[in-house]
Amino acid sequence: MTKLVILDRDGVINEDSDQYIRSAEQWLPIPGSIEAIARLSSAGYNVVVATNQSGLARGYFTPEALDAMHDKLTSLVKARGGHVDGIYYCPHGPDDHCQCRKPATGLIDRIFADYDARPAETWMVGDSLRDLQAGVTSGCQVALVLTGKGVKTRAKLIEHPEALSGSLSGRRDVAVHDNLNSFVKELLSEGL
Repeated sequence: MTKLVILDRDGVINEDSDQYIRSAEQWLPIPGSIEAIARLSSAGYNVVVATNQSGLARGYFTPEALDAMHDKLTSLVKARGGHVDGIYYCPHGPDDHCQCRKPATGLIDRIFADYDARPAETWMVGDSLRDLQAGVTSGCQVALVLTGKGVKTRAKLIEHPEALSGSLSGRRDVAVHDNLNSFVKELLSEGL
């Protein structure tokens, strides 16, 4: 059985922007995130990215620009001795009513179709409520990082715990970490 960690991209791996990350030059990793991914893959985990990229539908960047951002990500991780096993993205806008835009589970469903992993043993790491909702609905364990939109998301969850109610029954609560690096440290030390 595959050990799998699914990561959101913007705000988890790289710095986020309300104006959208539009080029490889603007794509800047959060300190420690590249090393964290390399450690995960070196420890035998498949590391897969699941990211909403509505900037494509909005015309803010091209598929080629998105490929260049992902090439930068994979090259940086490779330079640290690791690898990213897959990058899955939703190119649609929020009004397209697709099944792949998180919180819908289409991206995660595709990942599980491609990897032999158990959802209950898989981690979904995100900084937004929609990341957590997609992970919970898919049966994954979920971790919130406080980078990107994470601080605002934690405040929403405190104010509206029903946003994930029912979905977490029988499972532990959302794990909260300062950043991807701290999540990986705890996971690899078997604290999670």
